[in-house]
Amino acid sequence: MAASRDKTIMRSLGEFVGHIVSGIRANPTRHVVKHETEEAERGNLVLRRTTIEEIEVRPPSASDESSHAPSPSASHHPPPPPPPPPTST
Repeated sequence: MAASRDKTIMRSLGEFVGHIVSGIRANPTRHVVKHETEEAERGNLVLRRTTIEEIEVRPPSASDESSHAPSPSASHHPPPPPPPPPTST
């Protein structure tokens, strides 16, 4: 009787193929590099800052293919972090 409760080979094969297909359909161009959470408690107040750094690779568009490499002065620098919240004294 235990054999009737087990998955059939076709069921297992279907699940396997389903996992492969979902991996192929997934968008592989976005990768989380770093996920950082800072937390500070001050009495009844909880301050929490979450920073997520990602890498996103976009396919080149037609205008990108005809343009030249960007100049070094055009490099993008991330904005500075916001100032810490005021402290109560």
